[in-house]
This record gives sequence, structure tokens and C-alpha cells, in this order.
Amino acid sequence: MQEQEIDATAVSRATPAAAAIQRRTMRVLAVTQVVGMIGVGVAPSIGVLLAGDVTHSEAWGGLARTASTLGAALLGLPLGILAARFGRRVALATGWWTAALGSAILVAAAQWSAVVPLFVGLLLIGAGSAAGLQSRFAATDLAEPHHRARALALIVWVGTLGSVLGPNLGAPGAVVSDATGLTVYASAFLIAAVCLALAGVVVFAWLRPDPLRVSATLAPHDAPRAASSTLRERFARLRAELRGNPRARYAVLAVLTAQAVMVAVMTMTPVHIVHEGGSLTIVGITISLHVLGMYALAPVVGALVDLRGHRLTIAVGIGIFAVSLLVGALLSASMRWTTVSLILLGVGWSFVNVAGSALFSEAIAPEGRASAQGALDAMSNLCGAATAFLAGPLLAATSFATLSWVALAVLAPLAFATASARSVGRARVSERSP
Repeated sequence: MQEQEIDATAVSRATPAAAAIQRRTMRVLAVTQVVGMIGVGVAPSIGVLLAGDVTHSEAWGGLARTASTLGAALLGLPLGILAARFGRRVALATGWWTAALGSAILVAAAQWSAVVPLFVGLLLIGAGSAAGLQSRFAATDLAEPHHRARALALIVWVGTLGSVLGPNLGAPGAVVSDATGLTVYASAFLIAAVCLALAGVVVFAWLRPDPLRVSATLAPHDAPRAASSTLRERFARLRAELRGNPRARYAVLAVLTAQAVMVAVMTMTPVHIVHEGGSLTIVGITISLHVLGMYALAPVVGALVDLRGHRLTIAVGIGIFAVSLLVGALLSASMRWTTVSLILLGVGWSFVNVAGSALFSEAIAPEGRASAQGALDAMSNLCGAATAFLAGPLLAATSFATLSWVALAVLAPLAFATASARSVGRARVSERSP
């Protein structure tokens, strides 16, 4: 009988006032995603190369390359807790401004080849990734349940422009370099710092009313528990939720697997290209096309999730991942095929991540949803940081082809879970009812 119940909150969310706030929220989030992701996008390309230039060590360079992902992991949960206590507006602005500070520190690191500022700056710029990830969940706070995946996917998609431009800040950085005397890398991070700071200003000034606070008023019985929870209680509730919630566990497995596979291969691709004689321009174009693959089809993925379910969408993503990694393993000597592999890697990530994130938002109880989303982002980025750190020595000791084979093996548990899970992909009627 529980499957047939109509969710009262869904009815409340369909009111004209809630719909108007949702439209305003989506516009503000869209602007901040575009502007903010320009700044975030500099880390996986120019930041990776700067790490190698400053450290002059494969081991230290590998640690520096994972610093931004580690920063996103460490800051994801605090931003989720900030959202639960003070709303999305405060949490997102804090994330973007922290990343701006990190990018400003990286200007000094690039200009003077300073190791400590390099690590601190990359760690802090990871807050931008955490804010971008939390923005996709903010899009679902007031979305009607049967449109959650589309709302989430739309915010993922609008970040495409910023994410594609970010890795190519080397070109405008050269112009700024001529005007200021800064190095090209330092100039690129200066542009990124301005973009990240502006994203924080936009969200702080215009994300009113706060969608998460409005959502709490639509379900007031959930608000006191969320507001009064301690950090320990939040972790305990999340653990209990995952133990008794197979849909949430499957969603976590999907998101973590997608992040681990994507980050491990993507982080090492600029190093592989440079080792093969490629230029900074080729690195920027390749990473931009990869990011385009990550985000460009997000609305299609969101629609597929809403229409056909999470499990089918994740299965499609696993298939695309597999093709990408096979191309990378068998044709790694070709720059053209390496680029194709990286584009498909981004598309596979999009299918699995969007479907898994949407399923997690639906599966977690409303009173703990914001902090649980922050915890998922933290786990996702921590998983990505760990795999990126391990990928560096693996690439140095073997080859890019071997790295691709290992990433293909990492997909196996999710593939097995997807094949054996018969019901996780279908949302409850209560969650789809208008």
C-alpha cells in the first residue's frame, strides 16, 4: 500500500508560488554555474601542468594534481551542513568565494613557483567543484518529484559553457600576461579568481528566497529535526539510511564508481598528451571536449531518467564507459583516438552520475537530504582524489593503456549491481505523482 500513497509534499510543490520560486532559482543557479565553472575548469588542465612544473617530481606532482579534488571532498560535507542550517544561498556563496581565494593564491604559486601556495590554492579551489555539485541538488529542492532529474540535469548542462572555457584560459591568460607581466599560468588563475568571486556575489545577492528554506516550509514536520541535528547525528542517520535503503546504496555505488573512473583517466590524460609530444593547446582542447561530453547531453540524460528510470540510464552509461576505456587501452598512441576516448568518458560519466544523483535525492528522507547530499559529494570527491593519486604512479610505472584496463575493471561491481537490481531504477508512485 505504501507504493500507492500520494506524497503530500509533491502537491505543495506544485503551487504557483513554489513554481515561481523554482523558476527564479533555476535562473540564478544557471548564471552562477556558467561563471563559476570557468574558474573551476582551470584546475584539471592548467592546474595539472602547473603542479608538474612547480614540484619537478612525479610523486609530489601526483599529490598536487589530486589536491583540488581532495579539497572538494573535504569541503563538500561542510557546505552540505551549511546548507542544512542556513540555506543554499549561504552555502553556495561560501563555496564560490573559498574557491576564489584559492585561485588568487595560485596566482602567487604560478608566478613564483611556490610549492606550499600551490597545494593550498589547489585545495581551496576545490570548493568551487563542491559548490557546483551542490548547485545541482539545489535545483531539486522545489522541483516536482517527476521532474527532479530534469532540473538536476539542466543545471549540470548549463555549466558546460564555463567548464569548456575554463581549460582554455591559457589563451586569454597570454593576453593578460602581456598587459600585467604575470606568467601565463598566473594570468589564467587571475581570470579564474574573478569568475569565482563573481559567482559568489550572484548567488548571495539573488538566490532569494532560499529554495531549501522554502522547501522546509512546505514540509514543516521535517525542519526541526534537520536544524537541531549535530554532525554526529547526521552521520548516524546517513549510515542508518544506507543500511536499510538499497536504492540509496545503489545510487552511492553509481556516483562513486563514475567519479573514480572518470577522474583517474581524465587527470592523467594531460600528462599522457605532453609525454606524447602534445602542446598546451592540445591539452586544453582535449579537456574541453571531455567536459563537453560530461555536460552537453545532461538534459537528454535527465529526460531519460524521468521517462525510463535510473537503472536503464546507468546501464547505458556503463556501456559508454566501457567503449571509452577500450579505445583508450587499445589506441592510446593516437592523439585523435585519445581525444575520442576522453569524450566518451565524459558522456559515460554524465549518464551514470546524473541518474545516480537523482536516485539518491529521491531515496533519502527529506529531513536529512541536504547534509546527506553534501556527504555524497564529499565521498565522491574523496574517491576521485584517491584514484587520481593512485593513477599517477600507475601511469609512471606502466602506461596509459594499462590505466584504462584498470579503470575498466573498476566498473565491474557497478555493472553486476545494475544487472542484478530489478527495482532500484523505478521511483515510487508517491515520488512521481503531481
